[in-house]
Amino acid sequence: MRNPLYHWTHLELKTAFGVEELLHPKTAEKIYDTCTKKLRTPEFSARGLMKKYNVEVVCTTDDPADSLEHHIALKNEGFEIKVLPTWRPDKAMAVEKPVEYRAYLEKLSEVSGISILKFSDLMEALRNRHDFFASVGCKLSDHGIEVFYAEPYTQSEIENIFDKVYGGDELSKGEILKFKSAMLYEGAVMDWEKSWTQQFHYGAIRNNNTRLFNQLGADTGFDSIGDFNVAKAMSRFFDQLDKDNKLAKTIIYNLNPKDNDMVATMIGNFQDGSVAGKIQFGSGWWFLDQKTGMEAQMNSLSNLGLLSRFVGMLTDSRSFLSYPRHEYFRRILCNLLGNDIENGLLPASEMKFIGEMVENISYNNAKNFFNF
Repeated sequence: MRNPLYHWTHLELKTAFGVEELLHPKTAEKIYDTCTKKLRTPEFSARGLMKKYNVEVVCTTDDPADSLEHHIALKNEGFEIKVLPTWRPDKAMAVEKPVEYRAYLEKLSEVSGISILKFSDLMEALRNRHDFFASVGCKLSDHGIEVFYAEPYTQSEIENIFDKVYGGDELSKGEILKFKSAMLYEGAVMDWEKSWTQQFHYGAIRNNNTRLFNQLGADTGFDSIGDFNVAKAMSRFFDQLDKDNKLAKTIIYNLNPKDNDMVATMIGNFQDGSVAGKIQFGSGWWFLDQKTGMEAQMNSLSNLGLLSRFVGMLTDSRSFLSYPRHEYFRRILCNLLGNDIENGLLPASEMKFIGEMVENISYNNAKNFFNF
């Protein structure tokens, strides 16, 4: 109790299965049998659940080397719900382990048809895949980074660093930062060229437990919130793109709540009037996608920016029952506004206007922002 799983589980049981009983040891077997019976019906297939929750568009997360064969098959089939890829090039930046990086480059070379022997080849191969993703309907990129990278570098330095890691040599910390800075910038330019939206979620320390990492592998539940000083690097990164007039629409998700006010003020530095809310402070995410985290994010955005332009909630859960997470968000949003109205902080006479704002944050803003 008091863990968000308690809320999520009961909301999933209610909205998907119509189960309104409290889940506990005495009811568990009955609820399990009820849900199992329904899961055997077409209505509760993956597609059935997407239709049940009125899903219009899903964006998956895909590596540049992915074939996207299933996206193409769905598109050719004419499935009524759009299922679009999202460009996630994290492995193209992961130069910390030269042997694994070389193996990834060989895979990327195979799918792109471009022999990757130097840095310019790598960029050509990535651009080839970027074009392919666009042809399948991609409109977004997503970057899972520890911090923002904005170290000064020269082209010759990056070429030499690539040669070194390609040859199997370990890089210094400074070389890694320069290479990641170059890759993050070049990827951002590609996104700008295609009018994509770039997303950055930063601030996790991954695979903290070495023993269990060796036993179970990555992404098995041993990540935590990191404590990094990122403001200056974040500012330099966006400022360079802005100076070059190549700053795409952007969403920033922080994983440490101490960064809420910093991010809420940072996005204001780079709005340019071309798109409403061009630079977005993303919803409370990962460790923060629960009531307290969502409220804190929306309070910071309200105090230091414009809540009305917010593109709202997301979920990257692997579960087809994760869609109630959006309802969870809408309830929290409405509670925030409702409490303000009750306390006289917002005018009760403007219910129509406030209702339209909720509709926009819950649906219209995202649909328009992403050009869906």
